[in-house]
Amino acid sequence: MNIRSLTRGDGVVIGAAVVLFIASFLDLFGFDCPAGINCSNAPNAWDSLGLLMSVYLAGIIGAALVIVGRATPGRKIVGFDLGQFGAAFSIFAVWTAFWSIIDASNAGAGMILGLLAAIVLAGGAVATPLVPALKAPLVSASGPRGVQQPPYGGQPQPGQGYGYPGAQQPSYGGQPGQQQPFGGQPQPGQPEPQPQPQAAAQQAPAAGAPAGDFTPFWFAVPVARPLYGEDGSPSPIAELAPGTWYLAVEQRGPGLIAQTQDGRRGVLQDTTGIQRG
Repeated sequence: MNIRSLTRGDGVVIGAAVVLFIASFLDLFGFDCPAGINCSNAPNAWDSLGLLMSVYLAGIIGAALVIVGRATPGRKIVGFDLGQFGAAFSIFAVWTAFWSIIDASNAGAGMILGLLAAIVLAGGAVATPLVPALKAPLVSASGPRGVQQPPYGGQPQPGQGYGYPGAQQPSYGGQPGQQQPFGGQPQPGQPEPQPQPQAAAQQAPAAGAPAGDFTPFWFAVPVARPLYGEDGSPSPIAELAPGTWYLAVEQRGPGLIAQTQDGRRGVLQDTTGIQRG
């Protein structure tokens, strides 16, 4: 799983699931212990199979489904997206925990903390796709081994960013390795370049076939865009996030074959507005 694909809402969901797991070991019920009686064996969620499965494990399973669904978009269970299925699990955990506390005469720390964690978990699962603050990346995009990534729109320096080769590249659509002087005029003392008859044909490769003279380059997207499988599957295999540099390894018609930080390759169909490194 690529941690850079996680959002702040995913962090809330993960944190709430951890608190829910801890709460399962705390006392379900609170009571005054009479003098001379050992009350150290108070029951917790693991002593009550119904509460364990319907509140604590249901919430943890829901959190796992939400995170996996966000990391691998397009996967479904009985027609529902994994994230939607996980959100339903978390809401069910809140519903059961609420009525269990209402029914209990003296709820303990495990039940109270479990209800609060389930509420936060369900809120994070449901609100993340709707609230912009929760959709922000959990960690800032940065290169491997702690190298700082420049903000989107700026040119990375040599050696910075995800695998950035350090060589300055022309904008997308230009000829790789071709540098033009300012204003398009030749420098004094240099012969004027002669037009090549096949330059136009080499500049635009035929749709559906990879360019024979294609040179890999690094790019960033202005907004989040899906990455589809090379086999033509309609379901995305990953999502490219703005502020992160990706490697374009091949041209596929009007799109690009891009490689993510974890080595996955797919087709970026929408290349409009991309920033070339």
